[in-house]
Amino acid sequence: MAKLSDNTLKNPATCQADKAVPAGSVGYVSVQELSFTEPLILSSGQTLPAYTLAYETYGELNAERSNAVLVCHALNASHHVAGINADNPQQVGWWDNMVGPGKALDTKRFFVIGINNLGSCFGSTGPTAINPATGQPWGASFPLLTVEDWVRAQARLADYLGIKKFAAVMGGSLGGMQALSWAITCPERVGDCIVIASTAKLTAQNIAFNEVARRAITTDPDFHGGDYYKHGVVPAHGLAVARMLGHITYQSDAVMGAKFGRAQRTPGPNGGYHYNYDIEFEIESYLRYQGEKFSRYFDANTYLLLTRALDYFDPAQAYGGDLGLALAPAKARFLLVAFTTDWRFAPEQTRAMVRALLKNQRQVTYAEIDAPHGHDAFLLDDKRYHAVVQGYYDNIAKRLGLGPRECTYGVLA
Repeated sequence: MAKLSDNTLKNPATCQADKAVPAGSVGYVSVQELSFTEPLILSSGQTLPAYTLAYETYGELNAERSNAVLVCHALNASHHVAGINADNPQQVGWWDNMVGPGKALDTKRFFVIGINNLGSCFGSTGPTAINPATGQPWGASFPLLTVEDWVRAQARLADYLGIKKFAAVMGGSLGGMQALSWAITCPERVGDCIVIASTAKLTAQNIAFNEVARRAITTDPDFHGGDYYKHGVVPAHGLAVARMLGHITYQSDAVMGAKFGRAQRTPGPNGGYHYNYDIEFEIESYLRYQGEKFSRYFDANTYLLLTRALDYFDPAQAYGGDLGLALAPAKARFLLVAFTTDWRFAPEQTRAMVRALLKNQRQVTYAEIDAPHGHDAFLLDDKRYHAVVQGYYDNIAKRLGLGPRECTYGVLA
C-alpha cells in the first residue's frame, strides 16, 4: 500500500503562483512524498520493510496518461529537476535548462516526474531516516542498493500515479544507467529511452575513483563505522576529499585550464611561491570550496551507497558479458548522447551500447557532441546538444499527438 504525505494536497507547481516566475520556468515547486508499506525485496536479498519516495511533477498528465516522462537523477542530484524550490527560492532544479515550458523537454506537452532515489539524503528513505526496528537512524545498517532496486521502487510510484507506460525515461550519468535499466527490466513500460553521458558498466578506472572516494570517507576519524549520527559529528573532511576527486573527473583538462590555468591565488614575495602546503593555486582554492560546500549538505553514507550502486551496474554480467543479449528484452526506441571530452564516461562506452542495440535491430539515434566541458556537459547549455534532445522530443510528441511545442515566441514545431 502507498500513502501520500499531507504536503501533496496542494498543486506543487502553483503553490506560490503569486510570486514572479522567470520566463520558461515551471515555477515554484513543492516536494511530494509517497510512503509504501509493502516491503521491497532488494537485489542483495535483503528487504526494506517500508519506505518513502520524495518526488516532484511538472506539467499535466493527459487523459490518456500517455505523456509522462520520468527523469532519473545523477549521483549528487535529487527529485528537484526543474523550477524553483518553494521552501528555498535560491534552489533551482538541477536540469532547469532542459525541462520547462518551451524547453527541450517541454512541460506544456509532457508530464515530467523526478523521483529521489532510495538511499539518498534528499527526502527518500536512506541512511539518515529512522529504522523502524530500532528507532534510530539506519546509518551503516541501511541495505546496499542497485540501479535495479531503484527501478523497482520507481515503478511502484508510477503504478500509484496510474502510469502504465512512460512516453520516455531519461537520465544523464547515473540517471542514464537507470533509464537503460528501465528499458531492460520494464520493456512494456518505456516508449523511448534517452541515455546521456552514461555507460552500461563502469570501467576499472571508474571503480578505482569510487574506491578512493569511499576510502577518504571511511578513514575519516569522524566516520565511526557509518554511525556518526549518534556521535553528533560528520566525516566532513573525508566527504570533502571525495567530492574534490569526483569534481576533477567531471570536468575536462581544457575547461580547468581555461578557468584556472596555473594562476596563483596570491603570489608570494616578488611574484614567487610561498613554499608551503597552504593554497597556492586557484584550482586548489576552487576544489577545496567545492568539497567543503558538498560536505555541508550531502550525507556520507549516501555517498557510499550511490557510488557502490554505480560499481554494481552491469546488466551484461548475467549474460557472460554479452551486452547484446542483455539489451535484447528492450523494446523502446533509443536516443544516446555522448560528449567527446567526457573521459569519465567516454563516447566509446556509448557506442558499445549503440552497437548492442543495433544488433537487436532497435531504433537508435546517436549523437556525439564535440563539447569542451567533459562529463558535466550533460548539465550545461550547449545549443547543439539541446537541439538534439528537443528534436527527439518533438518526434515523440508527434507520434503521441501531443501538439506543437510552444515558447515565448510562439509555435516552434
